[in-house]
Amino acid sequence: MNAAVPTPPKARIGFVGAGRMGRPMVRRLLAAGHRVSVLERSAEARRVLAADGADVTTEVREAAAAHVVGLCVHTDSQVRDVCLDGGLIDAMPAGSTLVVHTTCSPRTIDLLVQHAGHRRIDVVDAGISGGPQDIATGRLTLFVGGSPEAVERVRPVLAAYGEPILHLGPAGAGQRMKLLNNAVFAANIGILAQAVSVATGFGIREEDLLRGLGHGSGASRALGGIAETGSVRDFAAAVGEFLGKDLAVVREVTADLGVGLGALADAHDTLARLIESVSLSTPSR
Repeated sequence: MNAAVPTPPKARIGFVGAGRMGRPMVRRLLAAGHRVSVLERSAEARRVLAADGADVTTEVREAAAAHVVGLCVHTDSQVRDVCLDGGLIDAMPAGSTLVVHTTCSPRTIDLLVQHAGHRRIDVVDAGISGGPQDIATGRLTLFVGGSPEAVERVRPVLAAYGEPILHLGPAGAGQRMKLLNNAVFAANIGILAQAVSVATGFGIREEDLLRGLGHGSGASRALGGIAETGSVRDFAAAVGEFLGKDLAVVREVTADLGVGLGALADAHDTLARLIESVSLSTPSR
């Protein structure tokens, strides 16, 4: 356990990755009264963030000089680049805490924990389930891994946009839960795609299938999103980009850890074929 600095009610927060998900997080942190310093290279993004009330910098050391630093970049490799090669952890003060929201490998979290531990910095991984609209209302689900002390220290910060905040175990547990959540969600879509095919053979229209399932025991969060969109194909087109990335991470991590996906893999294959067919039928711009 690191000799950590208690997080004050109105903390100084560093933030890296203020994009589609990160920017509304920054806004919620500002609204909660925290001072937020955002690392941002784009001049236009700096202007927008400054208008929101954030302190904006192009210097890692300035964003890192905080009680808590949030990370919400796109990929596992970006997490390593920013935190290790980019010097973010090395620039953070002893006793501070790094919070990783990016979906990445638990192995990456292990690397960060090892590196941060030498500097008496805690790492909390906080995988996310939800979208910008959930952040805006403070209802983003957070799957959290880390020591009990570190998690409780950053809980008031996470509460600016997260509810529920589910502490699931040591560092890395949040990523494992996030990957399982994504795997089940993707499998649900794949199963529904197959159900549409079977329904066609039964002479049942897709719209009627979706309406019927919505009132039965076959309902799910995935079904709700599909019903709102109108069809499994249209929903796959809308979420295919991030789902494709997440499925690749799930496959890579489970293979790395030697864990089989079992029946989930079959549903994922169905979804992957659907996403590929949507991609092939969409005219390039």
